[in-house]
Amino acid sequence: MTVAALSRQTPARQTLARLTLTDFRSYARADLVLDGRPVYLVGPNGAGKTNLLEAVSLFTPGRGLRGSSLAEMGRRLPGEATGRPWTVAAVVSLDGEETQLGTGVEAPGAARRTVRIAGETLPPGRLADHLRQVWLTPAQDRLFLEGAADRRRFFDRLVFAAIPRHAAHAQAYDRSSRERMRLLTDASDTGAAADPAWLDALEARLAEAGALMAEARATTLTALQAEIDGRGERPFPQARLALTGEWEQLSAAGAQIADIEAKLARALADARPRDAAAGRALTGPHRGDLAVIHAEKDRPAAECSTGEQKALILNLVLAQAARLARADSAPTPILLLDEVAAHLDARRRGALFDEIEALGLQAFLTGTDEVLFEGLAGRAQGFRVDGAEPCALKS
Repeated sequence: MTVAALSRQTPARQTLARLTLTDFRSYARADLVLDGRPVYLVGPNGAGKTNLLEAVSLFTPGRGLRGSSLAEMGRRLPGEATGRPWTVAAVVSLDGEETQLGTGVEAPGAARRTVRIAGETLPPGRLADHLRQVWLTPAQDRLFLEGAADRRRFFDRLVFAAIPRHAAHAQAYDRSSRERMRLLTDASDTGAAADPAWLDALEARLAEAGALMAEARATTLTALQAEIDGRGERPFPQARLALTGEWEQLSAAGAQIADIEAKLARALADARPRDAAAGRALTGPHRGDLAVIHAEKDRPAAECSTGEQKALILNLVLAQAARLARADSAPTPILLLDEVAAHLDARRRGALFDEIEALGLQAFLTGTDEVLFEGLAGRAQGFRVDGAEPCALKS
């Protein structure tokens, strides 16, 4: 099955030149030949547009824009209990030089996905050397109304795009935190004392990773706020940002990483009895939050209208994409915007398209109606997605 393109080329600085799916989600096979311009995908709900965006998002460390398990991504016919092995492949073009990327699972129930770069099997973290991505999905529409964990995940995604090693530090922190809590809760359940030397070692790892996480978050927030402040009059509301976590605030105030690490290690040691009783860690960078204020109205984002909240989130994503687009030392970012255009009025939709073009970004946008993308006529590549057998529209 081939999803055919509507129009022709205008290269971006670094882009996907081809995307191929095999037994991924609803697709037995899909093959998109891309010309470097922004891409819009049009089709009814459930046709598979977001599946294509998810496939692109897997060329980053982590679980993609849906956060799904590997088993969920494999194509499954009615009556099949498990998903099939699947692959997603891409060709990345940079100034005419092409690199082949691939990822997938080779057997049903595989615990890890395989990543290949130029034919060599490598850790998923190496994908950040070739592609960086920022995305916005309908699941993030309620970002300011949900719990702090959702905002941390959203902000960490922005941090990952700018500082790829942040992903490894976050994973190391999570692993050590889980192991520490297992020791504490097992000791609490049995009445035996947890091994203090092992707890010291785990807390040292936690403190090291946590201090690096706090620094990366604080650095990203400072740069992101400067980008927002410097963007001038635009149709999207300006935001004032803050990180409420103690450890991020220490970093923002100029504390050295070694000092944050030492203080966090002491705090974790002191919190052992409290954490054991609570069954969870009550201190650390996993407890912080992202605070967003609508600058013009001087009101928390949660108190703004639904449309204003969505525009605030989009402005954060665009600001980060703009920062990365100007970073000569990093790959040009790819922007994934799922069902965003439908929630913008014509003025903001036009401003979004203009900004994507001005930044030279290859953005992937989805929508149910082709009329939403009239403003991209002649400057984007379109695809019609119609269920399992997409058919091309003629330009």
